[in-house]
Amino acid sequence: MNNHKNARLTVHGRLLLVRRIIEDGLRPIEAAQAMGVSVRTAYKWLHRYKAEGEAGLLNRASRPHQCPHATPQNTIKRVSHLRRRRQTYLQIAQSTGVSRSTVARILARAGLNRLCQLEPPRPENRYEHAAPGDLLHLDIKKLGRFNRPGHRVTGTRVDCKSAGAGWEYVRIAIDDHSRIAFGSIHADEKGRSACDALLRAVRYYRGLGIRFSHVLTDNGSPYVSRRFKRLCCRLGLKHRRTRPYTPRTNGKAERFIQTALREWAYAYSYTSSEERAQYLLPWIHQYNWHRPHASLNYHPPMSRSGLSVNNLLELHT
Repeated sequence: MNNHKNARLTVHGRLLLVRRIIEDGLRPIEAAQAMGVSVRTAYKWLHRYKAEGEAGLLNRASRPHQCPHATPQNTIKRVSHLRRRRQTYLQIAQSTGVSRSTVARILARAGLNRLCQLEPPRPENRYEHAAPGDLLHLDIKKLGRFNRPGHRVTGTRVDCKSAGAGWEYVRIAIDDHSRIAFGSIHADEKGRSACDALLRAVRYYRGLGIRFSHVLTDNGSPYVSRRFKRLCCRLGLKHRRTRPYTPRTNGKAERFIQTALREWAYAYSYTSSEERAQYLLPWIHQYNWHRPHASLNYHPPMSRSGLSVNNLLELHT
């Protein structure tokens, strides 16, 4: 229990009060006036000190020991039991004879007010393939185009809109084992641009000596198209798809998108979306070669590429 901000006496102040009365011989009214409290307060702490010693000067909870109007424990247990059987507040109130507001307070106190809390949390879905090239994650992020800085930069919404600028789509790829990433910007999100992005990514990774056997995407229309399927067959890639409404299956790509937005797309005040696009590949280079990655023991992703040190230096220069 904490003292409020205007409290005149703390535990040490109460001890000083009673010592002035007992040891220094001051009258309770004199000690109370010196401490800025009432005489009744001085007598209260004096009696508690004589009865319990210094322990009687500690803070006490203001909650009563008994409350005749409190909900019985059997009723509380029954409310929790019915909630675990996925009954609504109204059903529980009708079964137990208490009001819905009381049911709500009981369930909120027990942490059962939401139905999702009745199920155990899903285990963490952390996995990592054994070597670079085992699995390539693909995903897409939609970004608005602009030809002038927006209100987040200028601080005003007057004459800062880029009407009719449209959208651009950043398609990203990331290796499951090494976290080496690649990205390209496209004008649409159709199957043709998805195939173009995959070809660019495959060429980039082959330049690093990494060849893929599997590719993982979501269930978007570009990735379920026949064009994308034919390209995967031509490249010798086995196509896997995530479970619907389960983004954590493709978590490495989702996490990389968050990092790209924070450290590239929204990190600087670009004058236009064209200027922002020019900084994508330099930022990806910094991400792959220099940026420490927490899941890699704070080493850059290129440290897991499987290349020798000499090859890494030659590629880096």
